[in-house]
Amino acid sequence: METALQITGTAAVIQAQELTDALAAQFISFIDAAPQSVAIYRAGTRKLLDWLSSKGITQPRRDDVLAYRDELKANYKPTTVSLYMTAARLFFRWTDQQGFYPNIADNVKGAKLDREHKKECLTSHAVKDVLQAAKGDTLAGLRDYAILALMTTCGLRCIEVTRANIEDLRTVAAENTLAPALYLQGKSREEKTDFAKLPPQVAQAINAYLKARGKADSKAPLFASISHNSKGQRLTTRSVSRLVKGHLVAAGYDRATMTAHSLRHTAATLALLNGETLGQVQKMLRHANINTTMIYEHAIERAKSTCEYTVANAIFA
Repeated sequence: METALQITGTAAVIQAQELTDALAAQFISFIDAAPQSVAIYRAGTRKLLDWLSSKGITQPRRDDVLAYRDELKANYKPTTVSLYMTAARLFFRWTDQQGFYPNIADNVKGAKLDREHKKECLTSHAVKDVLQAAKGDTLAGLRDYAILALMTTCGLRCIEVTRANIEDLRTVAAENTLAPALYLQGKSREEKTDFAKLPPQVAQAINAYLKARGKADSKAPLFASISHNSKGQRLTTRSVSRLVKGHLVAAGYDRATMTAHSLRHTAATLALLNGETLGQVQKMLRHANINTTMIYEHAIERAKSTCEYTVANAIFA
């Protein structure tokens, strides 16, 4: 059987559209990565090959890769462009290693990503509004309130919420006593080695939800779906994101810049504003690199600046 790439001298010819899936499959089967990463690379590879096919390009050059990137920039956000270009670079590195095609994407950059905040954080008053609006005696109300309280106080990511099981609720040493905690499997982690200490209010909210939910296996998801078609199943990151967004909107915070990740920003910002050190916040957020945590500190320093008011006083006083 012919490969999707055929060698012709030092170059190769990408075959007809019907072989696109076979070509992507060969590359994807080579990748040793987490399932979520593999899915991203699969989508990115298909995007690249579809684009080449739509342009009638059978022997792509570096200029074609640059044109592909520029078209992505015109139609997608920088983060999406970066993901697609990462897939393209890996793909052509693979074709070069296999002797199929030269690495024409070597050192081709993606889109410049702004490391500053793209999402808003909430004030403490806004958090109270959201929690109050979400609170209820129904199973859905108890679950959603517990999720919101957990994400806002402990800075959890959506993926950490979805990966949590009932058995991950444990205790950890805290000064002269034991404190409730939730062990977490963070982003790009394979084990649950990190934990979040649960404030009493959050632990009580989780326990109230579990009591209303009834008996469940210890390995069952901590937060489960209550919909008819998927009752008891693990929530997806998308469903958690929608859940949080829905409560933000219901509480009157209907802005595009306010998302589920805003709750994580809120936890970090309120911790720093109320005296916690940068190192302590780094541990709470489970950042591998403290430079990532410093983004929050930079945002706070900028927000504290009174330059604009000084200028206004000089003009209008």
